[in-house]
Formats: sequence, C-alpha cells, structure tokens
Amino acid sequence: MAYSAITSPPPLRFHSPFHHQPPKPHSIVFCSFGNQKNPTSKTTCFFKPNKNIPIFSHRPLLSAPKLRFNYSAGEEAEPLVTDTTNQEDFSWSSVILPFFFPALGGLLFGYDIGATSGATLSLQSAELSGISWFNLSAVQLGLVVSGSLYGALLGSLLVYPIADFLGRRRELIAAALLYVFGGLVTGYAPGLNVLLFGRLLYGLGIGLAMHGAPLYIAETCPSQIRGTLISLKELFIVLGILMGFLVGSIQINAVGGWRYMYGFGVPISLLMGLGMWSLPPSPRWLLLRAVQGKGSFQEYKEKAISSLSKLRGRPPGDKVSEKQIEEALVSLKSAYKEDETEGSFWEVLQGPSLKAFVIGGGLVLFQQITGQPSVLYYAGPILQSAGFSAAADATRVSVVIGLFKLAMTWIAVLKVDDLGRRPLLIGGVSGIALSLFLLSAYYKFLGGFPLVAVAALLLYVGCYQISFGPISWLMVSEIFPLRTRGRGISLAVLTNFGSNAIVTFAFSPLKELLGVENLFLLFGAIALLSLLFVVVIVPETKGLSLEEIESKILK
Repeated sequence: MAYSAITSPPPLRFHSPFHHQPPKPHSIVFCSFGNQKNPTSKTTCFFKPNKNIPIFSHRPLLSAPKLRFNYSAGEEAEPLVTDTTNQEDFSWSSVILPFFFPALGGLLFGYDIGATSGATLSLQSAELSGISWFNLSAVQLGLVVSGSLYGALLGSLLVYPIADFLGRRRELIAAALLYVFGGLVTGYAPGLNVLLFGRLLYGLGIGLAMHGAPLYIAETCPSQIRGTLISLKELFIVLGILMGFLVGSIQINAVGGWRYMYGFGVPISLLMGLGMWSLPPSPRWLLLRAVQGKGSFQEYKEKAISSLSKLRGRPPGDKVSEKQIEEALVSLKSAYKEDETEGSFWEVLQGPSLKAFVIGGGLVLFQQITGQPSVLYYAGPILQSAGFSAAADATRVSVVIGLFKLAMTWIAVLKVDDLGRRPLLIGGVSGIALSLFLLSAYYKFLGGFPLVAVAALLLYVGCYQISFGPISWLMVSEIFPLRTRGRGISLAVLTNFGSNAIVTFAFSPLKELLGVENLFLLFGAIALLSLLFVVVIVPETKGLSLEEIESKILK
C-alpha cells in the first residue's frame, strides 16, 4: 500500500477522482491507495488539522490504518507508527453461541458460590437437612465449602501441561462432563466423604472451564469486540451467583434442599457440553498445532479455514476466511521465528516478567485475602447472625445482594475504559476497607442495628465489583510480556484459586478462634494494605497497547 502526503503552503496540485479542488491552506492530506495501478479501487483520505475540510473515501475511515508522519517540505512522508487494527465484518448472531456456551462455564462457577451459601444452612439443619450427619464441625464445614476450590486448584495444575493437546473446545467439553458428574455425586451423596468427592469433581470442572473459556472466546470472536465479550464473562459469573442465591431461597425450607441446590447445575452443564460439541475448534489453536508441527500442516490449515467459516456463518471454505487464516499464519510464523521456545517457569520470576507477576499476582492475591470468598460463601450465615433468624430471610436478602452485585458489575464493564483502572481500584478498595470495618463494628457494638450489616455487605459487594472483581483479571491479561504470558497467567490462576481455597477454609476456624468481629477487623487491615499496594505498585494501562505496556511499564 502506498502513502502520499500533500501540504500547503507551498501550493501543490492534488489529483483525485473524488475531489477537484486544491486543499485549503494549513491542511494536510493523507491518502491511502489499495492498488497503485487503479487508485480509485480503494482510496482513503483524511485531512489534518483543519477539521472543516470534507473527507472523501471509498470505504469508511475507521477501517483504514491510522498513521503518524514525520516529514519536512519537499521530502516524501514516511510512516512512523502504524495502527493496523482490522475491523472485521461480522454479524452478532454468528458470535453469540461461540461466546454463550463457553461463558456457561463461568456461570456454573458462580452458581456454585451462590448455591453453597444456602446449602451450608440447609446441610446443618436438624429438621431440614434430611441426614443424620448434619452436625458438622468447623473443619468439616470448611471442607464442604472449599472442596470445589481445591478441585479448581488441582484442575488448574493438571490442565496446564495438556491444554495445547486437548484444545480449547475439548477442554470445555471435559469441564462440562466434570460439572455433570460433580453435581450428580454431590446431590445424591449418602455421606460426608462422598459429598466431598463430588465437590472435588465439580471443582476440577471449574479449573478447566476458567482456563479454557477465556481462551476460546478470545481466539474465536472478532477482534473489535474481544474486550467486551471477555469482560461480559465476569457478568456471567455474577449471574451464576445470583442464580445460586435464587435457587437457595426457593429450596431453603425443603427437606434435603441442599441436594436440589447442588443438583440444579446438572442440566446447565449438559447444555454447556452439548453446545461446545456443536461448535468447531478454535481456528487459532488449529494454526498453532500446524506451526508447532503436530500434524499435517495443510490439513490443519484447511480445518482452520472451515472452522472460521462456520464461526462467522459463511459458506465453507470462503475466500474471506481463507485470507484471514493466511494472514494469521504469517503472524504466527513470525512469532515462532522470533521466540522459538516458550518462556520457562523460572523466567516468569525474572526481569520484566517478575514485575508483571508482582502486579498481576498481587492483585488476584489481595482479591481473595481481603475476605471476598468468605463474604460470598457465608453471606447466608452472616445475615442470619445479623438478625435475620430464619434461614429463608437470610437467603432472600442474599438474592438482593446478588442483584446489586449484577448491577455494579455492569457499571464496571461500561466504565473501566472511560475512567481507567487505577481510579476504580483505589475507590473500590477504599470502600471494601470501610465495609469490613463496619462489619467489625456491627459485631462489636452495633448489634442492635441489623441494617448496618446489610448495608456493609452491599457496600462490600458493590466496591468489589467495580474494583478487584473485573479489573484484577483485566490487568492480569494485559500486564504479562508476550514471551511469558501463558505461564504467567497460569501462575496467576493458581495464586487466585489457592488463596481463595485457603481463605474460605480458614474462615470458620478463624471465626471461632478470633471471633467474627476481630476477623473482619483483620480483613479490613489487609484491605488497607492492598490499597497501599494499588497506589504504589499498580500502573495505569488505560489506552495503552500490549506492546506499549511491555515497553513503557515493564522496562
């Protein structure tokens, strides 16, 4: 593609079939010609800085590369920076299902959080549990609550070495099967040991789904809506939490209601598995296998073209998909030529990668150790002890909290690119600290005001959903250098699930040891420490490309 620049003064003639007048003084005209032999086929011009000059273009300006030129009078302009953002033509109907079925993996993760809040109340009730082993110790209750998280941690460890072999689609099908079997075993558990085994199976599904879903969505959706869809995956997790709260509120007065709460996810898991079975493999994964020499190059290439055509709702083997695959292959071959080997585990703990892990890993660590899993998993018991003596009252207020959480998540998705990461983190973490101190004060000397506990929980949930909830994972996906991004994100996932499981398991024993008022005070102090971490360590990445983050922030 050829680029030309015309400036005035000095006066110059501007020849274009679309415009027969010379440009006005003090204006710059940039033109892009897709074919120099036939310039009228694809001609894009824009003018700068005079905004009153009309623009004539054969195709929309937004689809053209944006250029910055450095030139002097009489010299040919040379591009310094090229933003090659491609605006791919697509229909929303063709991208809904490739997003929806993987996102169900996140919804089922959230559902487990919400359902467990009500199930712990049902499971310990002598009248409503329907079992003889309802009198669980603090350690046993902690294992029931955190069993799925230990499974998720194990699943994250197991899937890393086999993820590229399985592929994103088969990984998500396997996750759906684990969800199904985990839900069935838990729902029909005759004893505590079988219940814990079912929780572990379900957790393995969480580990696989949380690894495979963002990869499949990112690798199959059009580039211009990738950020939106990945952000919406967090919304599906929140929808799952709300669904768990709703099912818990309906089944809380039923004998053996905890069985229905855990079993309700089975039909959704089947839908996820059947949906993923109907979708094609990720085209990018197929190309990666081709470039890595894992099979016939031409065969993988043809499969990638067919997969992309199906994902976009085009005829099999269409020319547009073939061209996109060819361009992707050029990029992949270049990347593998420059980085022949993937970054090792130890490289993640060195140089710029270490700085990235301190930022990303620190955020997901503080996300958990400020008490988030405990507040969500134990929302029912907290509300019950706050004055809502009936289990049904506690679960109904949990539904209100879930709705509020959903609304705040939507606000965060809409505003994170406008306000930036740091302002939302600083404001949100400050609110988290305040809410935890309010909960501590309630249990210390405000016991006669149960609405204080409800208000504090709402404040906690709202502030979490505009800060740690979505932004921690957004920063993790942005901050790691290309060479170590795969292993770095894997390490961040392990940090997240590991700290989540530890905090969730430790909540009940620590509550007995310290008292609930001092435990929330401890969480509040950690929240203040996390606020200091955000202010001092976490950079602002709004508006920066991944390459700019790597060059400007990490080095």
